[in-house]
Amino acid sequence: MNNKRWQQDVDRDSKRLKEAERSRRSILVHTIFLGSLSVLFLVPLLVGAYLGSWIDSQGEGYTVRWTVNLIILGIALGIFNVYFFIRKYW
Repeated sequence: MNNKRWQQDVDRDSKRLKEAERSRRSILVHTIFLGSLSVLFLVPLLVGAYLGSWIDSQGEGYTVRWTVNLIILGIALGIFNVYFFIRKYW
């Protein structure tokens, strides 16, 4: 009886090890994950910079007020995107 229980425990542990090995993340998965994070951060930043520059060019004189404000807003939005993405998928 003790030998049978030991065999069941060994089988259970070997199944767990095989499952853990299959679900291990590779370097490619980490690279794709970091690429996704960079896109999630940079897109709002660049959209804010472009939109702010365009709004500033519509007015008279030279100002960077909208550009700076929308870049800061893009950084904040990018940080929130990255935070929620990591919380959901990591």
